[in-house]
Amino acid sequence: MPRLNVIVASTRPGRVGRRIGDWFTAAAARHAAFDEVRLVDLAEVGLPFHDEPHHPSEGVYLHEHTRSWSETTAAADAFVLVMPEYNYGFSAPPKNAIDYLYHEWRHKPVGFVSYGMTSGGLRAVQMIKQVVTTLNMVPVNEAVTVFLRQALDEAGELRPDPGREAAADQMLDQLARLAVALAPLRVPA
Repeated sequence: MPRLNVIVASTRPGRVGRRIGDWFTAAAARHAAFDEVRLVDLAEVGLPFHDEPHHPSEGVYLHEHTRSWSETTAAADAFVLVMPEYNYGFSAPPKNAIDYLYHEWRHKPVGFVSYGMTSGGLRAVQMIKQVVTTLNMVPVNEAVTVFLRQALDEAGELRPDPGREAAADQMLDQLARLAVALAPLRVPA
């Protein structure tokens, strides 16, 4: 069975992304289509602004933080980006994390759990799809969209939502199928 990394892309203090990432990680573990589901929080990974002197396609990493990020990313067969929308786009931390690597992303499916106030993060997802497809990642059509005004209770916690759970299951089904289908392409020639 494939392995899934759920990447919390927001690093802002006071962010809601970690709560959404924790919810989705639990949903993915319950779904049971993946051998391993790993939550990867970019705030904890702590990548500095891209500081490797070699192009990522060379796979020559001088810094320990890059080698660790490479190992974490290479170990996964599929990804979910839990990401906010800022100013009609995606924020810098996920782009920075993506740009550190090259081969580790190739031929792997990616899903999106987006959130925001007015569009639920949909505009950010549309923008980042151009980035991930350039790396030969395969975005899945199914997605989870969280409209924060409706999703959060007075304490800032996620309200139960059967529709959100169903969307997560549909996306996980698609991710698991594609992770298996794309596996032969990830074998070195």
